[in-house]
Amino acid sequence: MSMKGSGQTEPRAVDWDGGVSWIAYPEEKMQRAAHALATDAGVVLVDPVDAAVEELYADLGEVAGVCILLDRHERDVVTFADRHDVPVHAPAWMDGVPSDPGRSAEPLGDLLADTNYAIEKVQNSSIWQEAALVNEASGTLLVPEALGTAEYFRAGDERLGVHPMLRFTPPTRLREFDVERVLAGHGVGVMDDGAAAVRDAVENSRRRAPAAYLGALKGFLP
Repeated sequence: MSMKGSGQTEPRAVDWDGGVSWIAYPEEKMQRAAHALATDAGVVLVDPVDAAVEELYADLGEVAGVCILLDRHERDVVTFADRHDVPVHAPAWMDGVPSDPGRSAEPLGDLLADTNYAIEKVQNSSIWQEAALVNEASGTLLVPEALGTAEYFRAGDERLGVHPMLRFTPPTRLREFDVERVLAGHGVGVMDDGAAAVRDAVENSRRRAPAAYLGALKGFLP
C-alpha cells in the first residue's frame, strides 16, 4: 500500500445531508479525503483530489469555487478551478497558496463567501496554517488536518484522532461546536455524534499519544 495513490481509481464516496465527500484512492495510506459542499452560492470544493469524481457532485449544482483550508493542501485545486473556470479561495491570513502555477488565491474573511460556513483558525504558524469550516445550523464541522480518521491518526478504538504532530497541543477550540458530523481531510468522516467524537479526541489526545504513535509506526512498517 503506497502513501499516495495515482492512475486509474474507483473513488470511495460518502453522501451526507448538504454535500458529498470522497477518497480518490481508497487503498492509499494517507486516505486523502475531499469534499463538495452544497451552498446557496453554489458548490464549493474543499481540498479536492482529482479522479473521476465529477458525477459525485453533479446533482448538487454548479461549482462556484475551490477552497484551500491547509497551506500544504494544494492537492489538485488548480486542476479543479481550471476545469470549472472558478476561483481558488483561501483564508486571508493564509499566505503562500497556491504557489504553482502562480494562481493567486482569493482571500476569505470570517465566512466562506455567501455561505453559512464560518472559518475558524486552527493553526497559524510559520510551519502550519490551517482553518476549519463550521456550520452549526447543518451540524457540520470540516477539519482538513488537525483531526482525522485515517489509521495513523487514531489510537485504539478512537472514532476520530488528533494529528500525530499535534498530540501534545490538540485543537481544543474545536470541541466548542455542537455538530453532528465531522468531515476530515484524511479518512472517512464521522457522520453521527460528531461533537462527542471531537471532545473525546482532544481531551484524551495526550494520554493516548504513546498508543497512537505505536499504532502509526506499525501501520507504516512494511
